[in-house]
Amino acid sequence: MASRPRTPDEEQPRDRAPATTPEQSENQMVRLATDLAAKQLKEGSASSQVITHFLKLGTEREKLEREQLRANVELARAKITAIESHEKIQELFTEALQAFSSYSGQAEPAALEMPDDD
Repeated sequence: MASRPRTPDEEQPRDRAPATTPEQSENQMVRLATDLAAKQLKEGSASSQVITHFLKLGTEREKLEREQLRANVELARAKITAIESHEKIQELFTEALQAFSSYSGQAEPAALEMPDDD
């Protein structure tokens, strides 16, 4: 006897490979919890906490907070890049001063240093 095609609600959960890192394990648990919450919402058996959680996720405030977090991460990365760039420029400037002083016959360029911007 041929089996009929299953609807998405009737599909069996896919067996996934076991997680090999804590991050994969956490992601797998989050995925399972989200799938369970979606099932409960569809069936009408979700608790008020689950319903409230997903309602809050859809608010404008939540979206703005996520956007702000992303902007903060981007700003932190830009600051790190700027600091690394500044350090590289200082290093190149020092090397250039040393090279110039050796060309002029000075032994030590002790008095010639790049001023600190801090």
